[in-house]
Formats: sequence, structure tokens, C-alpha cells
Amino acid sequence: MSAHALFVTAAYAITAVVLAGLIGWILLNQRARRRELAALEAAGVRRRSDKAVKP
Repeated sequence: MSAHALFVTAAYAITAVVLAGLIGWILLNQRARRRELAALEAAGVRRRSDKAVKP
């Protein structure tokens, strides 16, 4: 394998690892925010956007 092919292969491998890490981080963060939101809703905390319209 030439030095150029080794460089290209390494670059693709590093890119794949970084992208997989970012996707994993996003998914873990999403799960944490959902748990946090569920705990707040269970505690009775309401969203400001959930204001009931009073006629």
C-alpha cells in the first residue's frame, strides 16, 4: 500500500470515528434531556407554552 493510500485510509477512518462519536454524544444527550423533561413533568412543572387559553 502506498503512503498516499495509507493517508487516505487513515483520514477516512478518523472521520468515521469522529462522526460516530458525535452521533453517540447526540443520542446520549437526547436520552438525558428526555429523562430530565419527564422528571420535571412528573413533578408538575409546566411549560410556559402550555398556558391555557382563557376566554
